[in-house]
Amino acid sequence: MTLIGQIDNILFEDDGFFIARLKSGDKVSGTYYESDVSHLKGAAITLKGYWEEHKKYGKTFKFESLRVNQNELFFFLNRIVKGFTKKLSAELIEKFGEEGLVDILDNDIERLLEFSGIKEKRLKKIQDSWKKFRSMRSLGEFLSPYDVSPVLLTTIATAMKDVQEPSKRIKENPYILTSISGIGFKRADELALKMGVEKEADNRISAAMDYALLNYCEQQGNSCVEKKVLFALLDELLEFHNRDALYEAALIERVGEQSIVLMKNDRVSPARLYDAEKFLYDDFTSRAKADLGVLKADLDEFLAKSDLQLGEQQKEAVQIINQGAGILFLVGYAGTGKSTTSRTILNLLNTRYSEIMTCALSGIASQRIADTTGYESATIQSLLVKFEDRDEFPYSVLLIDEASMINSTLFARLVSKVRKECVLIIVGDDAQLPPIGAGNVLSDALTLGIAPIVKLTKIYRQSEEQAITLIANDIRQAIVPSYSQKYDDFEFIDVSIPNYYAQKNSLSQAEFSNLREQNSSDILATIMHEVVKVIEKARLRLTNKEISSYLNYFQVITPMKGGTLGTDNLNKVLQEYFNPNPKKFVKRGGVEFRLMDKVVHTKNENMTSWSAEGFKDKEDSNERRVFNGMSGLLFRIDEDEEQVFVYYPNEDMVVQYEYEQLKSHLMLSYALTIHKVQGMEYDIVVMPITFSHYIMHNTKLIYTAITRAKHRCILVGESGAFESACRRVDVTKRDTVLLEL
Repeated sequence: MTLIGQIDNILFEDDGFFIARLKSGDKVSGTYYESDVSHLKGAAITLKGYWEEHKKYGKTFKFESLRVNQNELFFFLNRIVKGFTKKLSAELIEKFGEEGLVDILDNDIERLLEFSGIKEKRLKKIQDSWKKFRSMRSLGEFLSPYDVSPVLLTTIATAMKDVQEPSKRIKENPYILTSISGIGFKRADELALKMGVEKEADNRISAAMDYALLNYCEQQGNSCVEKKVLFALLDELLEFHNRDALYEAALIERVGEQSIVLMKNDRVSPARLYDAEKFLYDDFTSRAKADLGVLKADLDEFLAKSDLQLGEQQKEAVQIINQGAGILFLVGYAGTGKSTTSRTILNLLNTRYSEIMTCALSGIASQRIADTTGYESATIQSLLVKFEDRDEFPYSVLLIDEASMINSTLFARLVSKVRKECVLIIVGDDAQLPPIGAGNVLSDALTLGIAPIVKLTKIYRQSEEQAITLIANDIRQAIVPSYSQKYDDFEFIDVSIPNYYAQKNSLSQAEFSNLREQNSSDILATIMHEVVKVIEKARLRLTNKEISSYLNYFQVITPMKGGTLGTDNLNKVLQEYFNPNPKKFVKRGGVEFRLMDKVVHTKNENMTSWSAEGFKDKEDSNERRVFNGMSGLLFRIDEDEEQVFVYYPNEDMVVQYEYEQLKSHLMLSYALTIHKVQGMEYDIVVMPITFSHYIMHNTKLIYTAITRAKHRCILVGESGAFESACRRVDVTKRDTVLLEL
């Protein structure tokens, strides 16, 4: 059946599927993949499909194909391909004809420079946008017989926009799609089987093995895994049962190709993780044998002149370096004086060496180490980028802070650039959450004792009224702290369900669920009460353009993403408080990104960027690596170019995002998960504590959360949930190559 009409209003849209009202009043629904659905508003269309009854929207025409009625090329150039105006589109079609213009756009785009108004910059935009559109269309035609959803199509087209003949590449090996973020093996396999790949085909088994092994390691934090665990994962992925002989054959092939390493104890490791940890093991053990000579014959005299007072444990660390050690692991809990010790060690080394550098994973941790030690600091990533064309860093001393957060591959990349004669100081807190990704380098190095280690355990308390460090250290030892007292820097606001266990036993499941939901709403209301107290001071920082101070002033953190007290809902609610009446906003994937929003980058990817100064001076952009977890301010929305710009003060960087990148690359950051804020520090931290998050609660998580607060930490919620979290010891057991070696 055919329906012709003009789209008046889009009622609902999610990843290409939309429901719209036509000018006639009829409602239509279906999926559209050639561009963003919003481009169809006002378009005259012809639909083929059938009528159905929709439970929410009533009688709806479900379309299977959608064609735009006006000149199709004119529509696409106007609405979808960036860089064209109506006038320009009409002129070009009139001069070259439709086929001629398509040929020019495909093969001879420079000819467009003959037209007034098209300069190099605009031409580049037209070329990129046309390339993406063509890739989308041809991929759409190639993949449509296989029931590929618009979301999946967009993901593939975006990821493969620079690949020559993507359809041909996918046809040759559909499993190349597993390397695209957001696709994974299951979806690639579904497509491959529809395309006729045999269930026992070699490339199917090999792709599953590579994916299962690397994915399991990254997700679980392991760098190696027992062979039988891998085979069980393959059974699940491939829907086989006990096909060990088949897997053994594939494994032998992968080992032969050196993409997988077979270790003792029947463990297997992805080659890149094995190589990273083997390198670290060899490097740390060789540095531990170095003797760089005594620095000060009379160390006591040197320390006596210092304005820093050290305890016995701190002095021990300084003595090891003074004796000429090439490496030291300095590990300490919150409040044990790691910064004071680090500064003394660097001052001592500075009597012989001048090229001293400190670094950390996050911009804020890097800034903190610079502030507390007085020595130059950088993020690990910026160091790697700065010296990517050199074999070694030019430093005689390198101090790595917040080392518990660094996974194996990044640790190996960093250490591989450190000269053999450089003094390497690795500082961290092993009571914090382990790194995101594979490996647990700091913890493993401590377990193995492969280099000199000093552990600081004595807590130096600022005053009787300051309790963050004491409370955190009680939790680390699975002791329930004295949390209900009044302190200057710590408060627990009790919002508990009265007679929790009695109610749980006496109410029906539905009734108890409603009670839990009501309690979550009460906790949320209490959090917002705390927000109201700080909002004026926060806005003042923003008004005064103290962007870094604004971003790091007040932070809500929570263990999970979903639910009333998860980041998704908290961000929506907090946005209404911190940024209620924006001058501009963009809506993508159900999230509204507003001018002057707090945001966080969620991918590791090269992006179009400038230094802050370069952006102001309208310099040319360059490609720079932007990392998952970087915190910034969305300060500009360009509606004509469909771009937003985010300033990252800790990295002194402005990054440009296309509208279609918003959902995949950015999220609001008024509320963040505890894993996201590792290495960060905020003036005030507020955190909900509820039995709803029980699955995530343990000593490491709560310890990490509390130690993010610099001046004030407020926990809001159920005292029973907090106490049980304090008793739940997190034993981070990761299978790693380092421990196997």
